[in-house]
Amino acid sequence: MTAPPSRRRLWQRVIGLLRACFWPPWALGVSGMVAALAWAWGPALLDWAWWSAVWRPDAEACQAVRGQGACWGVVAEKHRLILLGRYPQELAWRPVLATVLLLGAVAGALWPPAAAGGTSMGRRVGLAVCGLCGAVFLLHGWPGAQAWGLGVVETDRWGGLPLSLLLSAGALVAALPLGTAVAVGRREGGPVLRRVLAWGVELVRGLPLVAVLFTASFLFPLWWPGATAPDVLLRVWLAMTLFATAYLSETIRAGLQALEVGQQLAGASLGLPRRAIYRWILLPQALIRMVPALVNSAIGLFKDSALVTVVSLYELTGSLGLALQGDPVWRPFLLEGTLFITALYFAGCAGLSAAGRALEARWTLRRGR
Repeated sequence: MTAPPSRRRLWQRVIGLLRACFWPPWALGVSGMVAALAWAWGPALLDWAWWSAVWRPDAEACQAVRGQGACWGVVAEKHRLILLGRYPQELAWRPVLATVLLLGAVAGALWPPAAAGGTSMGRRVGLAVCGLCGAVFLLHGWPGAQAWGLGVVETDRWGGLPLSLLLSAGALVAALPLGTAVAVGRREGGPVLRRVLAWGVELVRGLPLVAVLFTASFLFPLWWPGATAPDVLLRVWLAMTLFATAYLSETIRAGLQALEVGQQLAGASLGLPRRAIYRWILLPQALIRMVPALVNSAIGLFKDSALVTVVSLYELTGSLGLALQGDPVWRPFLLEGTLFITALYFAGCAGLSAAGRALEARWTLRRGR
C-alpha cells in the first residue's frame, strides 16, 4: 500500500532538510555551530522575550522587569500612534479601511492565476490602481463630507503603516509602466532618445534615495514658479516613482535582452507591427522571467519607504519615533517598539516573496504546457 502524495511530499521535504543540514561535511559544521548558539543563547532570549515579558500596558511593571524581560506593553499602549501616525483618533476607521484596501489590492494584483487563461497584466494593474485611488480617497476625504465622517484630512496628518503602503505601492504601480516604456525606448528608439534615456537612468541610479527625496522636498519648491509648490507627499511620491523607474527599466531591459532574437523576427515575418510584437510576444515573456527581480525591487521599495522620515513624513518608522521619543515614560522601551515594526516589515517582505514565488511557479507551469 503506497503512501498518499501529500505524505510523500512531506517526507521528501523532511529528507531534503536533513540532507541540507548534514551533507556535505561543511554543512554539518555550520549546523553544529547554529545548534550550539541556539543552545547557549536560546533559553535566555526566550526568557526575555516571553516568560519574563510584560504584555499589559503597565509602565510600573515594565520598569520593574527592565533589563530582565521585554515590555510588549509599549505596543499595547502606543499601537494606534505607531500604526496610524497623527491621523485624528475619531477618524481612525478611515486609515484602517485604507490599509485593508491597499493590502487587498496588492494581494489581488499578485495572486497567482487559477485558470489557464489567468488574469491579464492590465487587469492586475487596474485592480492595484483602483485600490490606491480608494485608499487616497479614504485618507484625504472630500470637502463638505464631514457629516459622513469623510471630511478632509491634510496630508501632514497621514502616517504609519497606511503611508508606508501607499508610497511604496503607488510608486511601484506608476514605475512599472514607465520602466517598461524606458526599457523599450532604449532598445527601439533613435540614437538621441536612447542616449538621453541612458543618461537619465544612470543619473538617477547614481544618486542615493535620500538625495532624491531631499531634492523633491526642499529644492524643488525653490525652482517651482509661483508661491506654492505641489504637496510634499506628492513630491515624495514622484521622487520615489522616478527612483523605482530607473531600476525597473534596467530589470525589464535585461529580461528583453534574454529573449531569443528569433521571436522578434518571427513576429515581424507574420506582419505584426513592432508595438504588437512587444505587447503580445516579448514583454509577457520578459516580465515572467524577471518576476524574482521585480519582486526584489518591490521589497526594496517597501523598505526604502522608511527613508521618507528624513523629510518629515511620519511613516511606520517615523511614527514609532513620534510615539516614543516625546514620552519619557515609554521612551526606554524603544527596542520593543523597533522589534514590533521589524516584524511588520518582515511580514510584508515575506508575503511579497511568497506571492512572487507562487506567481512565478504558476506562470512557469502555464508556459510549460
